[in-house]
Amino acid sequence: MKMIWNKLTSLLSRTALVSGAWLATAAHAVNDLPGGPAVRQLNLHPPVTKIAEEQQWLHWFMLILCTVIFIAVFAVMFYSIWKHRKSVGHKAANFHESVVVEVIWTIVPFVIVILMALPATKVVVALKDTSNADLTIKATGMQWKWGYDYIKGEGEGISFVSTLDSSHRAMSNAGGPPKGQAVDDYLLKVDNALVVPVNKKVRIITTANDVIHAFMVPAFGIKQDAIPGFVRDTWFRAEKTGDFYGQCAELCGKEHAYMPIHVKVVTAEQYAVWVDGERKKAAAKLDDPTKVWTLEDIVKRGERVYAANCAACHQANGKGAGPIKPLDGSAIVLDTDHAKQLTILLNGAGNGAMPSWKQLSDTDLAAVASYTKNNWSNKTGQIVQPSEVVALRAK
Repeated sequence: MKMIWNKLTSLLSRTALVSGAWLATAAHAVNDLPGGPAVRQLNLHPPVTKIAEEQQWLHWFMLILCTVIFIAVFAVMFYSIWKHRKSVGHKAANFHESVVVEVIWTIVPFVIVILMALPATKVVVALKDTSNADLTIKATGMQWKWGYDYIKGEGEGISFVSTLDSSHRAMSNAGGPPKGQAVDDYLLKVDNALVVPVNKKVRIITTANDVIHAFMVPAFGIKQDAIPGFVRDTWFRAEKTGDFYGQCAELCGKEHAYMPIHVKVVTAEQYAVWVDGERKKAAAKLDDPTKVWTLEDIVKRGERVYAANCAACHQANGKGAGPIKPLDGSAIVLDTDHAKQLTILLNGAGNGAMPSWKQLSDTDLAAVASYTKNNWSNKTGQIVQPSEVVALRAK
């Protein structure tokens, strides 16, 4: 009796644990995200491009065809087994071969394969035809963010980095969204979305700075590896405006889950306004590298640069995490030889564990270095000027 009671209490404890875990998951319930994942989604994303529509048609065509073949083959097999079983008096036939049967089971599968290959080949060929694009954008995968460079078409010359929104990273570090709060775009929100015009052919050129990444937006029906030292491309033409989401689809390291893709499709008029605004921002960032900054001003700027690019790994408190080295109290950060820290910022370190930040401006690099030298317990009073970064780049 005691053994039965112990087993019963153990079962109840396990049930309570499972129920608690389920309730904890339910506390983070979300709604469908337009352009992104849906709750209990079983099918492919609703398509917004012709390629995605063709892929969805192919998916159902192949599934139905394979299901019909499966049912037909097994129906004949099970009927034969049941109808000609030994228990009702049937005896096994003794024959060597049947040319007719062999011809049939060769021709029929061949025809089926052709029926499947023709529409699939048409879609694959169309998917790889990146010619005559209205807009060409280079997407560069980095641990763990995307860099976008508009290299042809309206907006040519625009360049920026897209990173997971810092508030979502903070939520993740805290164990997820606050209890009872639905965050539909959890871990999909970025600071800078990729903006493209509707009904325009957009060519995406993919590459990477460090390891293999993959650029994937399910609603567009595109997925293309981004490989260091190689260039790949794909394309899409969105037929609807709105926000569409994807993620890096190649396991690229410990921050793989924090590398979302947000594509904002807008009207031609809205796109022209956005391009104008981005060019004005770029012009404003073209600071004079010979300008001498005050400590207060450059630290304020460095705080923004740090929050957008560094806090994801080194944390807002500068303590780092796991293999990520802390900046608070770091000997390199505290060193009066500014070249030591700036060299790491420019070239990276640890075989890519610390990425290169050459894409940032001279002023931004000087600002973030100054910020780390004068924040937390690092009250050095040291100022890193943009001219120091310029001199290091020239070496």
